[in-house]
Amino acid sequence: MSRRFLFVLGSARPDGNTELLARRAAEQLPPDVEQQWIDLTAHPLPDFEDLRHDSDHVRPTGGPVALLLDATLAATDVVIASPLYWYSVSAQTKRYLDHWSGWLRTPGLDFKATMAGRTLWGVTALAHEEPDVAGPLVGTLNNSAAYMGMSFGGVLLGNGSRPGDVLKDTDALARAKTFFARQAPLARFPYETPRRGEPRVAGLPTR
Repeated sequence: MSRRFLFVLGSARPDGNTELLARRAAEQLPPDVEQQWIDLTAHPLPDFEDLRHDSDHVRPTGGPVALLLDATLAATDVVIASPLYWYSVSAQTKRYLDHWSGWLRTPGLDFKATMAGRTLWGVTALAHEEPDVAGPLVGTLNNSAAYMGMSFGGVLLGNGSRPGDVLKDTDALARAKTFFARQAPLARFPYETPRRGEPRVAGLPTR
């Protein structure tokens, strides 16, 4: 299966710092790697409704939910590009991940088995000098990948508040050049014993 990257944009504004950083990283992908970009603001998902004890989920046949589901199933690599909002992912991004819960219970999808072995990545921009404050966001993505049996490539972190600020973060731009070339280990929960040489939770870059 040839590599296909799905970039899920979770910012509340267009062309934000997170998207700018994600596009810088995507520029380094080989030309034969297919890319699909979906802006969750342009394709708003409805609130997730938990039906597991009431009725069966059915596969969506149209609208944003079907678009995101089909794109997710087709991707070898899913990139969550969400700015740091209150120390975690944005509301739009969380809603997308919540819909994974429904897809796990949709007959005929085998969503978990299909996604196992694929790779989850993160890109985020924050208006804070200490990267450790992004720990909850990193944990959300790492643990989601671990539950799904996916690899986790970590989080590309940049600094920026005003539009375009991240383009002044030379360290982040340097990391973006090689971010997707990194080896992505199998995601593990923090309480699991990592294999020799593996980080306990891959994610936060050193600055």
